[in-house]
Amino acid sequence: MTPELSARIVADSRDRVAWLRARSQGITATDIATITSERVIPRAAEQKLRGSSFGGNAYTDHGRRREPEIATWVAATHGIRPSSALFHAAVERRHLATPDGISVDADGRILLAEIKTTNKTWRSIPRSYLRQVWWQQHVLGAERTLFAWEEHRDFQPLHDEPKCVWIERDDAEIAHLVTLATALIDELYRRTTGNEPPRRDAETPAVTPRERALQRSAYRALALSD
Repeated sequence: MTPELSARIVADSRDRVAWLRARSQGITATDIATITSERVIPRAAEQKLRGSSFGGNAYTDHGRRREPEIATWVAATHGIRPSSALFHAAVERRHLATPDGISVDADGRILLAEIKTTNKTWRSIPRSYLRQVWWQQHVLGAERTLFAWEEHRDFQPLHDEPKCVWIERDDAEIAHLVTLATALIDELYRRTTGNEPPRRDAETPAVTPRERALQRSAYRALALSD
């Protein structure tokens, strides 16, 4: 991992409390996965502020058990090392992502891995997962992601090895997701401050340190309960 990437680590999922607290301060791939259009922004904002009471089930427990095994296979076959770090984007610190794997190739390109388990036979990668992948690519500045998944029946893997496919960076999709994330941040700002979000243009003076601190303080109301 490059020093620049290391400097953007916010938390580590192995410290779940700190990781959840850090995730609550920004927009994550999980948040973006549910946002299909600006019409659902109010619902997404309500969910973000209310938090989730979902503590997991048999399927998520299975996924947590199998993910390290699949990550080991990804590292052995594609050289992408497991990662549990939460990163912020280079420009917008409230854009966050925790990829399952990360590496830098000989040309300096950032490669990611995303791992899933499923009891369904996919004809294509579900759109919500593609949004997660594109968001991670945005946050990390990655060029492509190895999407690996393991199909199971009654929590028993069906195949000797996971399936995988490369997902290339799509800047048009990423730009759309960034627009939706900005709309969500603006809606959260309205709900936590009662004010319209500050706008920046050529005639707007730069935000002062005090104003920036007040904005951060308002945004801390996003703390999740899960």
